[in-house]
Amino acid sequence: MEQTVNENKMGVMPVNKLLLNMAVPMVISMLVQALYNVVDSVFVAQLSEDALNAVSLAFPVQNLMISVAVGTGVGINALLSRSLGQKEQQRANQAALNGLFLALVSCLVFTVLGFTASRLFYTIQTDIAPIVDYGTDYLTICCGVSVGMFASVTLDRILQATGRTFYTMITQAVGAIINIILDPILIFGLFGMPRMEVAGAALATVIGQICGACLSLFFNLTHNPDVNFSLKGFRPNGGIIAGIYSVGIPSIAMQSIGSVMVFGMNQILIAFTATATAVFGVYFKLQSFIFMPVFGLNNGMVPIVAYNYGARKPDRICKTIKLSVAYAVGIMAIGFLAFQLIPHVFLGMFMAEGEGSQDMLTIGVPALRIISVSFLLAGFSVVCSSVFQALGHGVLSLIVSVIRQLVVLLPVAFLLSRLYGLEAVWFAFPFAELFSGGLCALFLRRVYRHEIAPMTMKK
Repeated sequence: MEQTVNENKMGVMPVNKLLLNMAVPMVISMLVQALYNVVDSVFVAQLSEDALNAVSLAFPVQNLMISVAVGTGVGINALLSRSLGQKEQQRANQAALNGLFLALVSCLVFTVLGFTASRLFYTIQTDIAPIVDYGTDYLTICCGVSVGMFASVTLDRILQATGRTFYTMITQAVGAIINIILDPILIFGLFGMPRMEVAGAALATVIGQICGACLSLFFNLTHNPDVNFSLKGFRPNGGIIAGIYSVGIPSIAMQSIGSVMVFGMNQILIAFTATATAVFGVYFKLQSFIFMPVFGLNNGMVPIVAYNYGARKPDRICKTIKLSVAYAVGIMAIGFLAFQLIPHVFLGMFMAEGEGSQDMLTIGVPALRIISVSFLLAGFSVVCSSVFQALGHGVLSLIVSVIRQLVVLLPVAFLLSRLYGLEAVWFAFPFAELFSGGLCALFLRRVYRHEIAPMTMKK
């Protein structure tokens, strides 16, 4: 009885209650994150379509940076949760400290790249001078001052791994709200501040990230007794780092593939018109309202699956997966309906008066409706990928992502663009999702047979 009382809630609380307890705060915080991403672009769009394009074209680099931070965080989360489930406290502490060390190293790399290569990145993509100038300002700040982003993601993942998702909701909400407040002030020069335009949007973002990171550090130090953050005698541990990256590197690679896909899609679309790339950028902002809650759900699910895998509780693992798939599919169905019914309302938020407004609607309305068909399968695929990571099979997630985005999506989009024109390009998204959904089903069956079912037999 003593063991049950002392056990982390992830091993004893009823599964549906636990999943909601873990996931709802993360879903709320992810929705706030999605809101400030959209607000960022809404304000920038009031400057000009070139300004909106500059921010949109920055996505591959920003996504790469986030991929490294989140991928490393996934590795920390999985290792830390499994260690706690196995009652290996020292290993859990080392996972947290080595994760923070890796975040610092990654931050230094992107800081150097931000200050040295931002203009080159834009000149490779376009020769439109305002886009290059706006984009250089934006990317230099976002990458050069990335310390807040790396610190907040890593520290939040440590809170999530120990079941304290309520605190991550607070930290992310605070960072996002600060960003939203500062956006118009810095972009348009309100209340006596200088008018910084696109650079102001970037500065608002990094200030919000730094504030969120400071709050996350405070919560970890004062409200997270499951992890000891003492730096006394700390040295990087090769075994722990290998354990983090065994899950983290496939996750980093998987998410980084999104950067390659977006870069490639931008090259396909800009051959038609710059407005098409603006529409694609707007789509990514809008779809975050649909995908971010599912990612929040996954952030709550991963430590539950990882903990119960370490604790050898297969029934709790299976129930968690089933409930997560059901909730994810429901969220994506709502997104599908919204994109089908009111795409013009969404697009209207991102249009500057009189500047290509009709073109954006003409291109964007069918684009949103066609792409959103892929949502109907995406919820299942996203949950499956996170399950693979939680059980230490990040390579399976990587395979699914590579096939979906590089083997299927980009080639099909290019082929459709050549054969049938711009509107046909968007059909590549549901086509690719169909492939990845089938592959996820096969991999999930394999993981169940080799990892989960044997635990059931031993019981």
